[in-house]
Amino acid sequence: MATVALTATTTTAYIAAPRRQLVRPANSLKVLPVTQKASRRIHASLSAAAPLSSAKPDDLVASILSKVMQTDRGVLLTSNDHKKVAEVARELQQFCVDEPVKCPLIFGEWDVVYCSNPTSPGGGYRSAIGRIFFKAKEMIQVVEAPDIVRNTVSFSLLGFFDGEVSLQGKLNVLDEKWIQVVFEAPELKVGGLEFQYGGQSAVKLEITYIDEKIRLGMGSRGSLFVFQRRK
Repeated sequence: MATVALTATTTTAYIAAPRRQLVRPANSLKVLPVTQKASRRIHASLSAAAPLSSAKPDDLVASILSKVMQTDRGVLLTSNDHKKVAEVARELQQFCVDEPVKCPLIFGEWDVVYCSNPTSPGGGYRSAIGRIFFKAKEMIQVVEAPDIVRNTVSFSLLGFFDGEVSLQGKLNVLDEKWIQVVFEAPELKVGGLEFQYGGQSAVKLEITYIDEKIRLGMGSRGSLFVFQRRK
């Protein structure tokens, strides 16, 4: 993965002399040399205008995970905390492979560890009211070759009954970064009950970073997702 470097370019301007020559005393114009102190000031000014980032992908991955873990997938974070997560995600984006949809690392089992919009993964089960009745345990996404996606949310209903909502969908590649998943009607399991409800749904997601540990995605409505590979 390439590292982005910023360089400051000094532009030298030339002023053309007029055709009519003006005679001036030899000491009328003085060229003042740039002192070492002034040079340091100029260099410091350029450095402040274009700072260099020395962050490495591994450090950024560790940073974003430390910010989202133990936060109920982002629900417990403040607005300022969400901004900090977004900042690290933008830094990681510069290290993303050129065509992440073709990267084999996309396949596997992933934990949904963060979403900037808590109702995006899990729908109404993750709304403010839904979380009163349904306590999410695991949120897992499985991506299987060549084009199968399965989402599963396991929960506890009122602390007494275990349940699970699952969706299976087909992955369609839209371009080198964007995918669309068309899901079948969700299936709900609570205790011994099992049934389908609703209809088909579709989501679009841009893969902004992927490696052996995490995958970042940006939904078509601006929701940021952080997926961590299951061990």
